[in-house]
Amino acid sequence: MTETPSPRRGPDSDTREGTGTVPAATHSGASDTLAQARAALRDVVPSLVELVRSVPDANADSVGTWTVGDVAAHLAHVFRLDTDAVAGRPVPQATVTTAGMAEVNAKMLAQDGERAPAVLADRIGTLANEFDVIASRSRAAAVDWLQGARLPPSAVACHLLEECLIHGHDIAAATGCSWPIQRHHALLAVEGGVLPLIGALPPTALLNQEKARSFRARFDLRLRGGGRTLMVFDRGSLTLDAGGARDVDAHLSADPAALMLVFIGRQGIGKPLLEGKLAAWGRRPWKLARMLTVISPP
Repeated sequence: MTETPSPRRGPDSDTREGTGTVPAATHSGASDTLAQARAALRDVVPSLVELVRSVPDANADSVGTWTVGDVAAHLAHVFRLDTDAVAGRPVPQATVTTAGMAEVNAKMLAQDGERAPAVLADRIGTLANEFDVIASRSRAAAVDWLQGARLPPSAVACHLLEECLIHGHDIAAATGCSWPIQRHHALLAVEGGVLPLIGALPPTALLNQEKARSFRARFDLRLRGGGRTLMVFDRGSLTLDAGGARDVDAHLSADPAALMLVFIGRQGIGKPLLEGKLAAWGRRPWKLARMLTVISPP
């Protein structure tokens, strides 16, 4: 990555909590974040349901080896998983790595042969309503999620929102439909879901260990419309540091939706850089390009 001019700076906020903690989802606290995530899901799910229902060919290629029907079925599985987690019910045994989640997802897809778009659309809508009811009643400070991670219900809801946004994008891309991602929805998904997951999971979970073992870097991530997070990569581990943004290799100002699509591998970095949705500056901004090869999201 080449250095770009410094973007306009917005009001800074406190950095997120560090290793072994669950970072704050928003400045208003976890209970407000849960309400915001539920509202975002109520905004997004009807469009997602209609998108799935309109799929003309469930066997069309989508992302990786999955068909459009596989993506829709996977979404239903995620709704079931996250609903069970918030309800305090058992969740599948899984290791949250790329390989571990690929195994779990493949098993669930093999056990569920339903790929009819209309049936899956109805299933997603029903599960979304169930999730909202259960989340509205939740008073737990934290619930058990995959790999024994303890998450606030707000983080589970924001994870579900992220899955809807990403896989809605996948289905829309495969079928030639539009799938705009609102900034405040993406911000909730990243700040309320991704960051708490990084804090709750082992620091090795989201990295390609072969590529990450020699990588050391500190990045000041500034989410537009949100806060700042210090990301620390240290020879195979990724942690979020509460120590401020001193001695960083680079600063990254990011539109949340663009960042989410780049980090999850749905979009290259070139277009959002040219469009100004991502901007990097600092002493060693080229390390950001290496970071993208090190990250290995499940």
